[in-house]
Amino acid sequence: MAVTIIDVGYALWFIFPAYCANAVPVIFGGRHPLDAGRTFFDGKPILGSHKTLRGFFSGLLVGTLVGFLQTLLFQHVLFQYDVQFRYDVLLGFMISLGALVGDLVESFIKRRLDLPPGSALPIADQLDFVAGAFLFSLPVSPPSLLTVLIILVITPSIHFLTNLLASLLGIKRKSRGK
Repeated sequence: MAVTIIDVGYALWFIFPAYCANAVPVIFGGRHPLDAGRTFFDGKPILGSHKTLRGFFSGLLVGTLVGFLQTLLFQHVLFQYDVQFRYDVLLGFMISLGALVGDLVESFIKRRLDLPPGSALPIADQLDFVAGAFLFSLPVSPPSLLTVLIILVITPSIHFLTNLLASLLGIKRKSRGK
């Protein structure tokens, strides 16, 4: 099976709300931790101080808005290429929510492993939010296997480059991990 530029474009279009939802907390996060500074029964932080209410909800809002704009602006373009896909605000919301929950699950695991915030957990750092986005998209509009494979292949490079850019711009202290 040959992968076309349309397949790659569609895959990027599908996951774009998750990319946005995952990136926005780096810019707009801060203040009140989601776990309210509480510890798990093992005495370690549940998520840590870097996972905040403002970051979570700003990511959810921006990711959902991106999905809404995709619905308004690009749906007719996809149908010109006979792509079988129903994209709406609910899907943008679910993909964004899944991305953020996937990131929180990884943070929970990193705290259990005694990894401090910002430390690297290779592969998981690049794909936690994508896995959550896929999982949460299932009830609304599951991606095809080809779409999933394309996203899994290209996301680590995109993640590395966006983290490097954020580091160079001084938005993020480290270009590795989260």
